[in-house]
Amino acid sequence: MTDNNPLAPLSLADFKQAIGSKPNTLEIHLDLVERDVEIAGCKVRIHCHCLKVDADGRVSAARLAEFIRSAVIDYAIPHESRQRAKERDDREGGFAATIELYHRALGMFTDLKTSGEGGELLLYLLAERFLGLPQILCKMSLKTSAQVHYHGADGVYANVDEDGVLNLYWGESKIHSDPTKAIRECLKSLKPFLDEEDGEAAHRERDLVLLSERADLGNPELNSSLRRFFDQTDPLVKRKRYRAVALVGFDSADYPAAGGKCGANDIVDASREALNTWSKSVENRLTIEKLTDCQIEFLCLPLPDAEAFRRAVLASLGLAK
Repeated sequence: MTDNNPLAPLSLADFKQAIGSKPNTLEIHLDLVERDVEIAGCKVRIHCHCLKVDADGRVSAARLAEFIRSAVIDYAIPHESRQRAKERDDREGGFAATIELYHRALGMFTDLKTSGEGGELLLYLLAERFLGLPQILCKMSLKTSAQVHYHGADGVYANVDEDGVLNLYWGESKIHSDPTKAIRECLKSLKPFLDEEDGEAAHRERDLVLLSERADLGNPELNSSLRRFFDQTDPLVKRKRYRAVALVGFDSADYPAAGGKCGANDIVDASREALNTWSKSVENRLTIEKLTDCQIEFLCLPLPDAEAFRRAVLASLGLAK
């Protein structure tokens, strides 16, 4: 983007700068099992991670939950507010403004035991730091109560093609004990965002209105260009595609029992073998939901205990009852 043309076409570099130089510390806690696994007749790409085994042969969902906590400001607070806090800290010295933002972000999360916000936060981290898709709509800041989940997609992410078409990724995460249920519920939730006809009655409409006002790449000029794609009076409103990024977390018996140990590559190898079964479940559900022509980045995360992971996230946020 140039200063004399604030509405110049967006480039892929503009979206990458929104992520910035955040370290890829995911690999400290997660091992990549496989990426870009394709299913014949579908446009989905499946990516699978598992918990990393430490030098003592143990895995820790609590450590992953604590890592997730470190991203609460980036996830829940809009770019503009984060920038103002940084400028204030630079001006005044210390970290008072950043600490205030941290507590503000924590206050947005619910303490409900059935909360899926841990999965939403992990989806954010994987979307940005693994797939390179920046979040362009910060919806946590729109909540009117910490105990109420916001409506619509779990997150909105985007990039742009070389031809200037915006790829809009609706995010959805589901954490369940049963992998088939997690996959089913995730794709069922995504379906209306991907295949409904555009219009005021569409499930995605409220999010599109929010994007027209709040789509954010962390730069006022870039924001003006990005929001044109959601302005019903602008020709660019027809220059976007609907895609999805999905995360499912579920129980896997391949982890050692509580207190047990395993080899460094045991979980990766077992998950790679089980991925064939999980992929078949994804294929079956895509067929049932008639989403085989929709492009979806599908993230799988087998866990030792999905409910224990949910509790660990609440504990790391100081919300465990």
